[in-house]
Amino acid sequence: MGEIQTEESDSWRKFLKLHWNMLIFWIIVAIVAAIGAIQVFLWFVSDAQSTALVPMTLAQWSMNNLVMFILYLIFWQLVIIGIPIAVAALLGWLWWKKIPKEEREQYTFFDKGSKREQGGGGISFLLFVAFCLKVYIDGNWHDAISSWTINYVVDSIVTILFWGAIVFGIPAIIIGIIWLATQRKKIK
Repeated sequence: MGEIQTEESDSWRKFLKLHWNMLIFWIIVAIVAAIGAIQVFLWFVSDAQSTALVPMTLAQWSMNNLVMFILYLIFWQLVIIGIPIAVAALLGWLWWKKIPKEEREQYTFFDKGSKREQGGGGISFLLFVAFCLKVYIDGNWHDAISSWTINYVVDSIVTILFWGAIVFGIPAIIIGIIWLATQRKKIK
């Protein structure tokens, strides 16, 4: 492990010694992108309120307001910030490809890590989508979130977990039984 870290730091040192100007360029790109994303967010929040996309007070927000706010925010962030970042990334990739192949192969910047370390947070997103679906089915899509009781929210979460157990649990059990049967045949 220590040998890999030493190799990585040597790669970084060698790379930075030869290409320090690109490091400065990417630092500037990251700073401008972060400031731009914050500015777009602040602009969108004030614009969303003034155009009545969302109510002025959070107590009046419905799930419809929340989901539409998130979708429009993502859209504007992608259009105003995402496209320039994609262009900068393309330019960076083209620059990287201009470096001779022999030099590029000398650099080992990052350890790959295990699949477990690279896992994402897809479960949270699926639970949010399921909660939105549950609120829509219940007819509470346009009701103010502040009008919901804690019992409604907890019952919704339990229902979602139950749905998840059925949707993912039953196929998992079937696959597990098939796998055990094939393993049992291999042992005999």
